[in-house]
Amino acid sequence: MIREQRSREKLEGYYQKFLAEGEIDPNVHPWVAESWKESKELGAPTEHMDTTKRLTSDEFHALQEKHRAASEHLEKIVENTREFFQKYNLCLLLLDPECVVIKSYALPYFEMTAGEIEGVRVGVEEVGTSSISIALEHEAPFWLFGPEMWVKDCQKGDACSAPVFVAGELSYMITLVAVERTPLQQDAIIAMLLTMRQSLETYLTELLHIRAAEAILDATPFAVYHVMPGGDVAYANSLGHSRLENIGAKKDEERMPNLNDVVLNYRHTPIYKGFGGVPSHNKEVTWITQAKTYEDITTVVPLERDSSHNVSSVVVVSMPIEDLRTLVAHAAGYTAKYSLDSMVGDCAAFHTMKDKAARVAKNRHHLLIQGESGTGKQRLAHGIHQASPRAAGPLITLRCGDATPELMEQELFGVAMSSDVSHPGRLELASGGTLFLDEVEKMPKTMAARLAKYLLRGASCRINETVERPIDVRIIAACDSDLKRLTERGLFDHDLYDIVSKSVIRVPPLRARREDIPHLITHIVDELAAQHQMEPKKVAPETVKLLTEYDWPGNIKQLQSVLEYAFFNTQKDVIEKSDVNLMGDVRPDNKWKEDKEIFIKAWKSAGGNVSRLANLLGVSRVTLYRYLKKFGLEKP
Repeated sequence: MIREQRSREKLEGYYQKFLAEGEIDPNVHPWVAESWKESKELGAPTEHMDTTKRLTSDEFHALQEKHRAASEHLEKIVENTREFFQKYNLCLLLLDPECVVIKSYALPYFEMTAGEIEGVRVGVEEVGTSSISIALEHEAPFWLFGPEMWVKDCQKGDACSAPVFVAGELSYMITLVAVERTPLQQDAIIAMLLTMRQSLETYLTELLHIRAAEAILDATPFAVYHVMPGGDVAYANSLGHSRLENIGAKKDEERMPNLNDVVLNYRHTPIYKGFGGVPSHNKEVTWITQAKTYEDITTVVPLERDSSHNVSSVVVVSMPIEDLRTLVAHAAGYTAKYSLDSMVGDCAAFHTMKDKAARVAKNRHHLLIQGESGTGKQRLAHGIHQASPRAAGPLITLRCGDATPELMEQELFGVAMSSDVSHPGRLELASGGTLFLDEVEKMPKTMAARLAKYLLRGASCRINETVERPIDVRIIAACDSDLKRLTERGLFDHDLYDIVSKSVIRVPPLRARREDIPHLITHIVDELAAQHQMEPKKVAPETVKLLTEYDWPGNIKQLQSVLEYAFFNTQKDVIEKSDVNLMGDVRPDNKWKEDKEIFIKAWKSAGGNVSRLANLLGVSRVTLYRYLKKFGLEKP
């Protein structure tokens, strides 16, 4: 890098000899010799610099904007070292990897104004051999004596160039040029250049990391803040800015907002306690502002203390509870798995039902889906949610017959286990989306009345708490029986029935849409193949006839079960009639006579019909009654 001083007369002689005879003297530096040959081959001008390859005004403006960070950083360095530049009559150039001059600092470059050289390409094609072209070619700093430069106008002074790497990529070239032939402290100038290069590389690398960190923080679903002891917000990511603006804390040109000015209970929040050295992790916090009161989950991390053991600042990460619920709901798969298009059928009753579902999905009303068990009420609820304006929100399901009343109440409304531990219920988790209440007729009346009260109020309260939390939820209730009749008989809460029965959709049983069975068979078999990444299978015509003529007391759910069993237990690519067992995974052998569980499965698959089950098992009704009594099952 530091080349020993050379006789300028000899260097000039080497240069002239090469121009005249094309011979390279052995004393010429190999990199210089290589560059001279290239310059001659390219026909680079030797008398004057070619400044015709210049960016347009718009192109140059875009270039400056793109590299503003680098040029402004070097500007500060030059300002702080201006005496050094003046002492040695130095000019500093910042170039991009294409050798286009982005910025000219300090003295004019070869008696050119900054405007004349900026935006000009000064690569080997334009100016021949220079410290820039050699340093770029070899990706290493290089000192070039004046007489070694290709353009005679540039031979008045020496030059030194160095490449600048950011994240392993060649990003810039910087060049120090001595405008006049003055005695130079070569080691001092090289040290200056390398210092500027290191400073620029460090600055741009850190800036790259900062921008990446900011991009990550802006992409997170959390509001992130850096807060100073007095409450001043030193930094906020994009979501943090948005939330501050929503509560009236807009950033002005002078400074970021102060939390003392907008959070009325600031001294009672974990942020304030954080400056006392007390961290908080995922704590539920209530924020009171002039605009509104809201809750979120907040983590506060105190940063390192000073010599007096005072916390210098805190980092705050928070998320509104409703946003967290939506995030968790999506992560846990609480989204619609089926669309209305996934429901197959051509009969008039099915089309009427599906058209009504599509219309009802668009409004805000709660609704009731009625139909026999297995008719596809859950799939219809998924389709309605997906077709609704709430599709982006969670779809939470609660089966009202799956738990004791006490557990169901906790599941639905949430419960506070202690002063520090409180869990939301599914009613809160579904906020912003849909709560599907399956088998709603099995919900206890007291619980149904409480749910109706909360829905009318638009707020709910967890068990063992008095705090009311706002809810924004749509109820889709499903019932296997006539909910209106149950309500009239006093077996279901009247208020909840009034709420969910604003829109009622009745799903026809499979026996009432027998012409749809062939379409359903094809759809179910194709869906099984796609879901399990298996080769598709066809269903033989005689198999379709058998399935179409069956009554299907368990409706589509039973048809699905029968086809699943046949699909996975048939090695061939065609499902024949012999492959089908109308009792699903229960085989008509003698095991049912000894195994109550197998008998109950068969009993359910026949819909509780003695004649149908007798035919399936190949026994008489009298024999079947004997086994019904044996297993303690009621006669129909």
